[in-house]
Amino acid sequence: MDFLTRAYELQEETIANRRHIHQHAETGLDLPETVAFVKDKLTEYGLAPTDCGHGVTATLGKGSPVLLLRADMDGLPIREDSGESFSCTTGTMHACGHDMHTAILLGTAAILKQNADTLPGTVKLFFQPSEETIGGAKQMIDAGCLEDPHVENVIALHVDPMTDLGKLKFTKGCMNAATTEMELTVRGKACHGAHPDTGIDVLPPACSIVAALQTIVSRNLAPTTPAVVTVGTFQSGTAKNVISGEARLGGTIRALDLDVMAYLKERVQKIAVDTAEAYGTSCEVFFEDSYPPLRNSDELSALLLPAMEEVFGTENILRNEIPSLGADDFSYFTQTCRGLYFDLGTHDPCSDEYFPLHSEHFAPQEEAVKVGMLAELTAVYTILHG
Repeated sequence: MDFLTRAYELQEETIANRRHIHQHAETGLDLPETVAFVKDKLTEYGLAPTDCGHGVTATLGKGSPVLLLRADMDGLPIREDSGESFSCTTGTMHACGHDMHTAILLGTAAILKQNADTLPGTVKLFFQPSEETIGGAKQMIDAGCLEDPHVENVIALHVDPMTDLGKLKFTKGCMNAATTEMELTVRGKACHGAHPDTGIDVLPPACSIVAALQTIVSRNLAPTTPAVVTVGTFQSGTAKNVISGEARLGGTIRALDLDVMAYLKERVQKIAVDTAEAYGTSCEVFFEDSYPPLRNSDELSALLLPAMEEVFGTENILRNEIPSLGADDFSYFTQTCRGLYFDLGTHDPCSDEYFPLHSEHFAPQEEAVKVGMLAELTAVYTILHG
C-alpha cells in the first residue's frame, strides 16, 4: 500500500474534519461535541470506538507488540482572532493545534483500518481530553486504557508553528519539563493607610519575596541546569487608603530533573517563610505537583529516526538537542511504557510571520495533515515490525 498516496487522497477530508473540530472547540475534561464527532468518524471508517474515562479509544490488529497512538482533543479559553473562515465564535479556540492532532489521527485510523490485515501487531488509538488542564492522559491511564491489551509503546505528535511545513523535529532524551504549581499567602495586619504603624503591611515582604525568588535559579543552580521559577499572579489590597493585611502570590516551578525540582521547592519555602518573618509577617506556601518530565525513549528514537529519514528525506528530519521547559501530559505515558513525542512543522516556509502556540492568531498550515498521517503510519509499521 502506498501510504503517501493514500494520505494525499485523504488530505481534503482530514482538513474538513479539522475545520469542524476547530469551529466547535471545547475545553477541559468533558468534550461532548468533539467526542461524538470522533466516535461517528471512527464508526464511519469501520472501527468500533469505546469510551475510556472521558476519552475515546479504538483497537486494530491483534497480538504483540502493542503500540498506542495518542491525540489530544481539548482547546483553550481564548477568544480567536485568526481570521479563518471557520473560526470558533464561542470564546474558545484550538490555539494549541489539538484539532490538527485529532484530525490527523482520524485519517491515520481510516488508512490503518483499510490495511488492518497487514498489521504485525496491535494498534490502539487514544483520543484524549484535558491535556491543557488536569492531565487527561493520567485520567485515561487510571481508567485502564493502557490494558487489554497491554500497551508497550506510545507515539504522539504535536504541531510546531516555529518549524517549517514538511519537516519533523525529534528531541533526544528529555523533551519537556516537570511542573509544580505554587501558591504563597503572606499575612500581616490590615489598618488605615494614614496610620501604618497600627498594622503590619504585607506588600513590602510580598514584593521582597517576588524579587528574592528570582535569584533561586540564577544563584543556586549551575548555569547549565535548566529551570524556571515564575511568579505569575500577585493579589493584594481592597482600597487605596487601606494597608493590606494579606497578599496571595501564584506561580510555577519547572525543571527537567525531579531532584532539581525538589531542591527548588525547598528554596522557595525557605526564602518565602524567612523573608516574611524578617518583616514581622508570616507566609504559608502550598505546592501542587503537576506533570512529570517527558523523556523520549532512546530505543524508539534509534528505531524510528532512520525510517523517518528514508520516508521524508534526511533534510526534513530535524534533530533537536535542547529540551523545552514547557510541559505536556504525554509525559504520563512515558512513565509507564516506551514513548516518543515529536514535532510536526506547520509554518509556511514562504512567510516570515510566526504566531506561537496559545496565540489568538495561531493558524497552522493545514497541508501538514498529510505529513502527520504519513509520520504516524511510518511509526506504526516500523515499531510493529520491530
